[in-house]
Amino acid sequence: MREDSPYQALKLMLMSGALGAGEKLQPAILAERFSISASAMREIFLRLSGEGLLIQKEQRGFCVGLGDPATLAELSDLRIIVECGAVEKAIENKDLDWEARLTAAHHKLAHVESRLHAAGTPGDIVPLWTRVDWEFHETLLSTCPSRMLRAYHRKIYEHYRMQVVATVRHAGFFGPDTIAQHEAILTAAIAGDVEACRRAIGQHVDIVRAHVLD
Repeated sequence: MREDSPYQALKLMLMSGALGAGEKLQPAILAERFSISASAMREIFLRLSGEGLLIQKEQRGFCVGLGDPATLAELSDLRIIVECGAVEKAIENKDLDWEARLTAAHHKLAHVESRLHAAGTPGDIVPLWTRVDWEFHETLLSTCPSRMLRAYHRKIYEHYRMQVVATVRHAGFFGPDTIAQHEAILTAAIAGDVEACRRAIGQHVDIVRAHVLD
């Protein structure tokens, strides 16, 4: 998830909680921030609204969606189903290059997570974590031959992350558990153990349920 365009940068802001749930977006302010025209900013709003990542209210502009525990629970289920299905195909088609890329992505993620958990005020690190977390999960599934399945997983992941930061306290960052969970996913994937990898993914996503009411 790169930040090399205003569209991607705004999406990252939504997924990392930089824009609060229910917040009304100011096109002129964001257009100035990204050095684009107000009309170009509105086109980005419309695109994100079409993807379900922004809410468009008639004659009231655009705003960030609200958190909803029921929606988050449903997205958690969907993410587990789709990611576990895709990882099975990815492991079936894994090769040495994939193992190297996945190991490198995990190394970067573990480093950022260690910084995140050690920081007294981790807010500045959260967008970076959001990006490298996606890179790890994207790399994990990158050898799955179904482009449609991988694209669907990305959409679910984006909606899931937005619901997490809108619904769960601490924006879904639950301490050192995430480091061990990602390592378990990596270890099982590299070993080619599909069932262990599926269990690790399920445990990783399910941790959100335990914190919805925290």
